[in-house]
Amino acid sequence: AAGARGQLLLGGTGAGEPVAGIESVDLGTSEAPAARLDARREETIRAFAERLASHQGRVLLAAESPGRRELLFDLLRPFGVEPRIVTGWHEFLAGDAPVAVTVAPLASGVVLADPPVTLYAEEQLFGDRARQERRRRRSDRDPARIIQQLADLRPGAPVVHEDYGVGRYLGLTTMDAGGLPAEFLVLEYAEGDKLYVPVQALERISRYTGAPAESAPLHKLGSEQWSKARAKAAVKIRDAAAELLDVYSRRATRPGHAFAVDEQQLHAFEAGFPFEETADQAAAIEQVVDDLRSPRPMDRVVCGDVGFGKTEVALRAAFVAVQGGRQVAVLVPTTLLAQQHYQTFADRFADWPIKVELLSRFRGDAQAKGVLAGLADGKVDIVIGTHRLLQSGVRFKDLGLLIVDEEHRFGVRDKERLKSLRAEVDVLTLTATPIPRTLNMALGGLRDLSLITTAPSARLSIKTFVSEWNASVVREACLRELRRGGQVYFVHNAVETIEAMAQQLAELVPEARVVIGHGQMRERDLEQVMLDFYHKRANLLLCTTIIESGIDVPTANTIVIDRADRFGLAQLHQLRGRVGRSHHQAYAYLITPPKNAMTSDAKKRLEAIESLEDLGAGFVLATHDLEIRGAGELLGEGQSGQIQEIGFALYMELLERAVAALRAGKSPELERPLHHGPEIDLHVPALLPEAYLPDVHARLVLYKRISAVETEAELDDLQAETVDRFGLLPEAAKNLFRIARLRIAAARLEIERLDVSPAGGSVTFAATTQIDPGALIVMVQRSGRSMRFDGPSKLRFTGQHDEPEKRFDAADRLLGSLARCVG
Repeated sequence: AAGARGQLLLGGTGAGEPVAGIESVDLGTSEAPAARLDARREETIRAFAERLASHQGRVLLAAESPGRRELLFDLLRPFGVEPRIVTGWHEFLAGDAPVAVTVAPLASGVVLADPPVTLYAEEQLFGDRARQERRRRRSDRDPARIIQQLADLRPGAPVVHEDYGVGRYLGLTTMDAGGLPAEFLVLEYAEGDKLYVPVQALERISRYTGAPAESAPLHKLGSEQWSKARAKAAVKIRDAAAELLDVYSRRATRPGHAFAVDEQQLHAFEAGFPFEETADQAAAIEQVVDDLRSPRPMDRVVCGDVGFGKTEVALRAAFVAVQGGRQVAVLVPTTLLAQQHYQTFADRFADWPIKVELLSRFRGDAQAKGVLAGLADGKVDIVIGTHRLLQSGVRFKDLGLLIVDEEHRFGVRDKERLKSLRAEVDVLTLTATPIPRTLNMALGGLRDLSLITTAPSARLSIKTFVSEWNASVVREACLRELRRGGQVYFVHNAVETIEAMAQQLAELVPEARVVIGHGQMRERDLEQVMLDFYHKRANLLLCTTIIESGIDVPTANTIVIDRADRFGLAQLHQLRGRVGRSHHQAYAYLITPPKNAMTSDAKKRLEAIESLEDLGAGFVLATHDLEIRGAGELLGEGQSGQIQEIGFALYMELLERAVAALRAGKSPELERPLHHGPEIDLHVPALLPEAYLPDVHARLVLYKRISAVETEAELDDLQAETVDRFGLLPEAAKNLFRIARLRIAAARLEIERLDVSPAGGSVTFAATTQIDPGALIVMVQRSGRSMRFDGPSKLRFTGQHDEPEKRFDAADRLLGSLARCVG
């Protein structure tokens, strides 16, 4: 501050250090038990409020965003501190408020002697920055939650209500419920019957996946159709869970190899990576290295879009394995990808005493024999190869790690063949779009899953267009790329007509230097074509899907895919990923026949690929694949399975329950409803008013996110984000967030229902509650006549709670008292 005198450093030496004398609490973590975390946070805020009350001079608080500013208000208000909002430093100095709050991204505070002002940064209060990763918390990207959320629900889409079965979502509607406005989801069932679901019960609803939307089995309300379907599925789920546990136990008892990681050497190798790791990439690397350290054999799937850094994860894993004295095999689907990976591995390991070799049809017989001999006697540390690695003549001296790239190109037997070479081999699978069976296995807990969803900096999403053949559009697309000095892929996946297409393109775009590449060419000729294209001696490559995996040409940023309706979703995503590998805007043109000449599945695939052009969409595309193709047999080899009757999300939730029960030695109770946390009814309007958030879809997503939060920290972040995006909360929306906070506290106490009305209320306890009966009886006795038991699991209370604020206070006090009764 200009002209100010004073001393710096209220918070010590840097970011993350708390105010002196106040224990810091990271609102973004949940490792500590939730109850203790909440108590520690309340203690921190109480201490800070007491400090403010006795503070000499004026105080300015700096919040990181308008949403965090509103959250500070909510946290400090119960302790009698209500800061005034100011827009900045000069407005604060001109006013006379003893405590004020502004928005400023500061990491530490300052004490000024003249004027006597103390500036506190929000980070000093909470011990961590709110902004770093809060907007993209790991839990929000959890694979199961990605599939179960209703984020891309549209009217007419099938959904599953766990109590009533499969219906169609028609939209949101506002109705009076007990004299108060409330918002409901409208679901339509068989014969036109409708079900109105309050938005607070959204956790009971999941998107229906497992069969095409139009063939979803709508159930009839009031019949036993859904209960029979669930019972039938429960039998299959018990069998699947038992089989899963059998696989678990075999993996657990099979001895693996625990690699000793030399951290100093690993850091030295990491220094050779010319880019900064994204947060997701760093997390995936850490998970893979931890797996290698563990004596349990690794079976991890790393899912990330093309160019998001999966290869670097593989390089670090290979380094750890080789440093541990074991060999590494990298299995890739095409010779081109093998060549590229070989070059990448050779470059990164050039400064290390590690021998990298290639085994593909680009290698002659003499070279291949040398590589095989080196593998057998241990002189070759890392081998990169195609299906040739699976042939019977391949022998390893000490194979420790198998890396499978683009697993959707290999059959189950192919991968099992390599795993059978050594029973305890660690397996790392890299993929952009996991096949349904892999997704099943990962979500079922049979395989570990790491997601890399963060794009490298400066990467742009690929603009995708679907259209029928139009010569002028194709010419314009090619010319625009060539004029900016770029190159074009043209995919025509029919070798018998590829020469005719080359002639057509030469006439259509005479400015282009066209070369042809396909898998039936001689190896040397194909290699030469690819080198010519890579070195820009040609600028339009007419090819088959041989380019689907691997070839990395940063200057090629337009791809035209002829007859895109004939390709699978994973293939289309892979082909599109050949472009957009630099900071230039990339374009993908999917050429199709007329709509009436395409199958319904083809139309859905093209709609999915066109709508999901965002960076990191590969995992979401895989979930669309689940819907289009079916979920896949969990443990069998088939890719299209039979999880159609109850939907994939509910199937997986029931499967998790069955596995957990069997592990604990109990019989799975799959027929009873899932417990989704307590019902809270304070008889106040609790909704997002249409005037506040007019977009129905956005309201639905926000309702779902509010109902899914599990900790106060997550709720704080969501509330701050909502204020940032849509403005200050109206009263009904504040009530919605306050009720969500009460639900979190009640869930910790295992309360099934809390009802607070103007004249009293009741609490219903779950059978598993940890509240001590003796302490509860003492509490009731001390209450005089204001509390009484109503049966073995219900407590009734009386009181005058005419105003909504009084009801919230009564609920807070009651939950606080019950928390002290926990044994």
